Order: sequence, then C-alpha cells, then structure tokens
Amino acid sequence: MFDVPEPELLPGGILVRTGFSAISAGTERAVRAEATQSLLSRAKARPDLGKQVLEFARKEGVAAAYHKVSSRLESLSPLGYSCAGTVIGVGERVRDFQVGDRVACAGGGYANHNEINFVPCNLAARAPEGVGLDAASLTTIGAIAMQGLRQAQPTVGETIVVIGAGLVGVLTIQLVKAAGCRVIAVDMDRSRAESALELGADLALCSSDGNVNSVIKEFTLHGADAVIITAATPSSEPIETAAEIARDRGRIVIVGDVGLGVSRRHVYHKELSVVLSRSYGPGRYDPLYEQEGIDYPIGYVRWTEKRNMEAFLGLLKSGAVNVERLIQTRFAVSEGGAAYSALKSPGIYTVLIEYPTSEAPAFASNPSSERAAKQIKDTAVIKIGCIGAGGFAKNVIFPALRSTKQAVFQSVATSSGVAAETARRSFVFGKAQTPKELIEDPEVQAVFVLSRHDTHARYVTTSLASHKPVFVEKPLAITHEQLDEIRAAVESEKHNGFSPFVMVGFNRRFAPMTCEIRRFFASRKEPMMVNVRVNAGYLPRDHWTQQKAGGGRILGELCHFVDWSRAIVGAPINEVNAWALPDAMRYNQDNISARLSFQDGSIANLLYLANGDQSIGKEFMEVFCQGSIARLDDFSALELARKGKSQHRRSAQDKGHGEEMRLTVEALRKGNDAPIPFSEIVEISRATLAVVDSVSTGQPVQLAIPSRLQTAVGA
Repeated sequence: MFDVPEPELLPGGILVRTGFSAISAGTERAVRAEATQSLLSRAKARPDLGKQVLEFARKEGVAAAYHKVSSRLESLSPLGYSCAGTVIGVGERVRDFQVGDRVACAGGGYANHNEINFVPCNLAARAPEGVGLDAASLTTIGAIAMQGLRQAQPTVGETIVVIGAGLVGVLTIQLVKAAGCRVIAVDMDRSRAESALELGADLALCSSDGNVNSVIKEFTLHGADAVIITAATPSSEPIETAAEIARDRGRIVIVGDVGLGVSRRHVYHKELSVVLSRSYGPGRYDPLYEQEGIDYPIGYVRWTEKRNMEAFLGLLKSGAVNVERLIQTRFAVSEGGAAYSALKSPGIYTVLIEYPTSEAPAFASNPSSERAAKQIKDTAVIKIGCIGAGGFAKNVIFPALRSTKQAVFQSVATSSGVAAETARRSFVFGKAQTPKELIEDPEVQAVFVLSRHDTHARYVTTSLASHKPVFVEKPLAITHEQLDEIRAAVESEKHNGFSPFVMVGFNRRFAPMTCEIRRFFASRKEPMMVNVRVNAGYLPRDHWTQQKAGGGRILGELCHFVDWSRAIVGAPINEVNAWALPDAMRYNQDNISARLSFQDGSIANLLYLANGDQSIGKEFMEVFCQGSIARLDDFSALELARKGKSQHRRSAQDKGHGEEMRLTVEALRKGNDAPIPFSEIVEISRATLAVVDSVSTGQPVQLAIPSRLQTAVGA
C-alpha cells in the first residue's frame, strides 16, 4: 500500500470517494503473479513485447532500452477495476451525476483500490436506492457476466451450461436463471460445484468425474443450447468440453482466459458457433466511448458497458441477483495485504476492501500568495515542479533537467497520483502532489508541464495566474481558443507588473548541428529553400496522440519542424498551405505536405509521413541558399557544402534536449526571458494550427503579423 495524491478532476468524469472495492480473484491474482516474474520470464510469456524492446534498442541504443524497461518495471501500478462509492466532484461536460450520488464504477486504472478515484462518466452508473455500496462494488464483474450471457443469445426455456463456478461463473448462473433458462454448472473443484447449486444452478457437476457429457445429455435430451466458459486456464480442455456437450448448432461463449485450441470434429459436425465476450460490453477499449464520453445511440447499440452495469444494478435491486453470500469477507483498506491473502481460503469468491467514510479532504493547500508571487532573482538553484510523469518525461526531460545540476526536483504531480508517487521515488522528488497543489505550492519556483497535450493550456494559464514561470512541452495549445487564452494570461501578468515566463519544448532548434547550420548561413543575403522530411511511421487511430487528449500528430509532432524551419530561416512566417493524402480511414491524415513562406522570401517544404518504412531514418533536412547546401540526417550526421568543398560531422544523436534544459534553467535562475521569445512561440503555434486549418479547408492560411513585429520589420 502507498500514500499517493488524490486524482485530478478532469472534464468528462467524476471524483468518487470509494466505499467498497471488490478484489477479482482470477484477474488480480494473475496481475500480481506477472509483477513478480523475472524479466526473462516476462519476455518468454510476451514475445511481442520482447520484439518491441529489441526494435527500440536498435533505434535508440541498448542503454536507452535498458533504462526504459527498468523504468517500466519500477513503476507502481494500481490494482482493482470494480468499486462503488459517493460522488464528491463533477467535471465539466458531465450531466448525468451530481455530488452526493451513489455510484458503481468500472475500469482498470479508474475503479481502483483507492480511497478516491477519478472515473469517466461512461464507466459509472448510479446505484439504486436499496442497493448497498458493498453489493454495488461487484457491478463491473456482474457486467462481465451479463455481456457473456448476451453473447449466448438465450431464449426462455433453454438450457445453458456454465463452465467455471468462480465469481463470474456464479453471477452468470444467477443471470441465466433471471433470463428464464435452466442452468448447469461445471467446475473442476467439487466444493465450488456444490456451492453453485446453492447459488441457483439446476444441476452441478465436477469435471473430473468423467461422466459430464452423459449426465448433461440425459438432463437436456439433446445437449446444451449454449455453453458459457468463465473458467481461467491456459488449457484448451474447457472449450473441448464445451464442444462435446453442446447440441447441434449450439453456441459457445468464451468469457474467461482459456486456451482456444479446439479439435475440428465436434465444432464442424455440429456447426457450432464460437464467440468471445469482450469484457463489460460494447464501448470497452474504445477511447472515444470510455475517455471522451461519446455514447452509442441506443437504437443501434442497445447494451453498452454502462447499460450492462445499470441492468445488473437493477437486478440487484429487484432481488433477481443476490450477492449477499459473495460479499461476506471484507477487510479495511489498511489491511489490504491480508485481503489478498484471504482469497486463498476455500469457498472465497471475492474479498471486499472497505474504506473510511470521512469526507475530510485528503490534502489541503493554502499557499502564501506573497511567496508564490515572488519574482526569481539570480538564484543558485531553481526549485522545479513537474506536472506529468509519462515515458517522455521520465526518459528524456527528467534526466536532461537533472544533468543541469542547478535544477532541484521539488515536486511532481500527475492526474492519477500513482504515477506521481512512482516518479517521486524513481527521481527523488521532494514530494508528490496534485497538479493544483503543485502550482499553488510557494516552494515551487517554476512549473514544467509535461502532461497530455489537451491539458497544456489549462496548466499554463493556471501557472501564470499564480505568477509562476512555466515550461510546457509542445504543443502550447491544441485550439485557437486555448492559444488566445494563454496570450491573454501573459498580457494580464504584464498589466499586473509581472514578467511572465513561458517556454515551449521546441528542442530541435537547440541541437548542436542545428546551431552549426545557423552559423554556416549567418551571413546570407538571399532567401532560403528548406526541405524537411519526417518518416514518422504509422500510429493506429486508437493511440492517445490521435485522440482528443493528443490533438493529433500535426499539432503534437509536426510543430517541431515548423519551429525548426522558423529557427533556421530567422524570419516570421507569412503564409501556410498544406495538403494531406486521402487516407483518413487508415492514417488519420498523418501524411502531410506543408509549405511555409516567410517574410524574407524563404520557403520551407515539410513532409510528415506515416506511410513509410521504419528501416529508413526518421528525420532528414536540407537547406539550399546562396550557392551552399546543408544536409542534416537524424541529428547525427551533418554535411555542409560550399564552393565545391564539403565538411562532414558525425556524432551520437543529439536533438537538443540537454541544451534546451540548460538554457531554460539558466534563464529561470537569473530571472531572464525565455530562450525563445514568446511572440515567436505564438507565431509557431499559430502556424501549426494553420496547417490543420489548411488541410481541412484546402485553402492557404495567411498569418497576420502582430503590430510589434510590423514595427520591427518596418524599422
């Protein structure tokens, strides 16, 4: 058990003070067992992950791969996926819940064994009056059983066999009875089979008796209409048994994690249907449904995972499903270890973890506004607070910050809290906090925003309102409205007498080889032609960067190359024109050609591609100007050619993260302006948003020049 900050209340979800959470014997014991495996054992069990590590090592080096794997192994992971409690906070865009509602919650990473959980609205269902939170805490597991039954398509009077009489199995048995069918329970454990009779089965058999097939045929006359497998075993024996006992053209539904190998003989001759049941129902693993809260129309999808949860809660209220016997074993949250040990006891289906009912806030923050507003004046070190601790933060930003020697890791925060505690331990931060606490903490002198893209603007404006300098990983904003809000916040700080500091992580302009190119063309008198080709590679549409949280790859990644071109040319961008291949179904418009024209007549052509081969390097740049050429290959090889002579440079890949952090920390310590002027950051952000606009409209986008820049150009 660990004390971690409470999760952040995000738009589209609710904060729930947990009353009870249910431990799933099969799923959670499997997760704990995997966590104790050696690295070699995990690689054998998941060869696909082993291949990913080898590919990463080939591209980034063995040391980077080792660091990434070690970081993953050291990370804390929350347990649990089924709980119930009381709503204590309601996020923006949520209309179905209000503070004080009693709710059942679902989802790994959301409905955890935590005192407070953040849960997206489509993963929560209101608990009816008369249904206790202890019973409601089984709702997720009940929804799994219900989806399995729906996949079996039962009709009144049929006989259904349930193989596996664990928790999901006995809930399935009660649901089958509620559907007006007869039910036969089969389990390898004789005591579980006998208990199934008491929990509603019409007949219960022990699979080791050897006469299961004959008894079922005698009981049904023709075999089972449907077989639902809720057992968990790598063996294919359950599905072989199901094929034997099913009637002609019967149905087999696989709910549990079992071997899928089955001989052709029974399946073919009986023309059996075999389907898998996907967890709680339609919507599961769909980020638009679960994270964005976009529901499926009921006329097209009657039973989503949330509606399955609501139906199960309705059956609890009516008494058609009775879980009293299943929830008798419970432990206080402080005895979590004992709760897991109790699962080994005979006859235990699940164990409930009970939480204190106190509604006192877990954390309090009352920072001194005087201290928080203090401007930084040439200090020896700068106390950093980092919001976000994902892979990029842990593998790139944190090590680069630490290498500056002048950055003190004061605090770390994440939306979930668990990741914050992992980062605190791994990188020796002073404390783990919520994002709000970190921004308001008077001991934090500068805020580094390293979270998901859709949160950047909010954290930047909040940090500025607390008079804190802020570094934000790109992009600065993912909408024009967000960018306008940040500009307004900066102007407000200036009006109030502060010197706002906003820096964005456009690291490539600080790479050593970028600096060499700029020096090479420092005395140019003519416009430049810049070509940038990015072989970014394919990302599936369900990857987080493709979702609303990521804002898409143009805003999240192409922005780097808009900035790099701007840094090389050294003149403002006038116009943006962009096109995408007609491949939206597969590539989500990730194959982009963008042309930037600059005030001095220079042109940059950007190709950002997802349809290439990854054996070719990722980033290749060329600059043509005044009889000279610069060629940069993946920030590890540079060729400079002029007057028939070429210079070649080779080094380990350096994309400028270290220099970016050094310059940022130095500027923060001395109270100087950010390494990139804010007006230029806004220009690059607007130009990147213009790429999106141009792709969608098919028209070029003019970038209006701010009056300050017009004056400078005219001068």
